[in-house]
Amino acid sequence: MNVLVDTSIWSLVLRRRRKDLSPDERSIGLELTELIKEGRAVLIGAIRQEILSGVRERATFDRLRDHLRSFDDEMLSFEDYEEAAACGNRCRAAGVSGSMIDFLLCAVARRRGLSVFTTDAAFERYSRHLHIRLHHPAGQNDSAIRPRQ
Repeated sequence: MNVLVDTSIWSLVLRRRRKDLSPDERSIGLELTELIKEGRAVLIGAIRQEILSGVRERATFDRLRDHLRSFDDEMLSFEDYEEAAACGNRCRAAGVSGSMIDFLLCAVARRRGLSVFTTDAAFERYSRHLHIRLHHPAGQNDSAIRPRQ
């Protein structure tokens, strides 16, 4: 199964120094590496934009941009955006709030049968109402998922 990789995972791997990572975070990095090697990591344009946003140094931006150019964006259609709105409406009706990008990820995952790889705890809440699958590194449960900072 292919895996839709959230900004939290890409940022962990691409923007943090390996020596600063916890054992769980290193495991997440290894899992992303395996997904990439297997050709199962999926990227959408909104995630690409989030990863590149807020990068202060031009050289760092260029390095990240060039690395991400190795990945094609999953092409989205109007149905993906309609499903994202429906996902957001369903969650809000259940008292669960989230961002438009998060619901877009949920919609893309639902429509294409993908799992979502993230460290954002909000996706655990979304999954209860949207029945999306979350991807975890082998041998790791949701303990590595934490609130977005």
